[in-house]
Amino acid sequence: MSVEIQIQPITAENFAPYGDLIDCTGDSDMIINLGKCKRYHDRAQIDFGTGRAGLSLFNAEIRTLPYEFNLVERHPLGSQAFIPMSNDGFLVIVAPDDNGTPGTPIAFETQAGQAINFHKGTWHGVLTPLSGSGQFAVVDRIGDGNNLEEFLLSNPHIVVRDKT
Repeated sequence: MSVEIQIQPITAENFAPYGDLIDCTGDSDMIINLGKCKRYHDRAQIDFGTGRAGLSLFNAEIRTLPYEFNLVERHPLGSQAFIPMSNDGFLVIVAPDDNGTPGTPIAFETQAGQAINFHKGTWHGVLTPLSGSGQFAVVDRIGDGNNLEEFLLSNPHIVVRDKT
């Protein structure tokens, strides 16, 4: 039996337990490049523990709603940032930790111009673009140790848009 979850609006506050919402909202922190560039400084808590930062490019398949999933994963040794290389939002699925296993999943959708950074150890769904190119720059930990833990949910979950 599948479980339906509705997409919630994403804000820095409601995403904070899982990671950082990265965007250019509010006033910039400084003006650089002879006044031609606004810098929004230090927008994510990048944590690589004993590893180093790695920059990879991902090319994910575009998905459609309703979206069914049963796999979540986490990275116990480092954070992971997803930065779309097109001006499109994407689906973000997270779950609180429940004594070492994922709790009830929550779905968010970013808006154009937003990226996210999952905190170290956050349960999350796979990369799920709903439009655009599916290309992302990903900043995550490179180093020794197993930084991937996958978990198959006992029931599939289906992500839908709010019906109101």
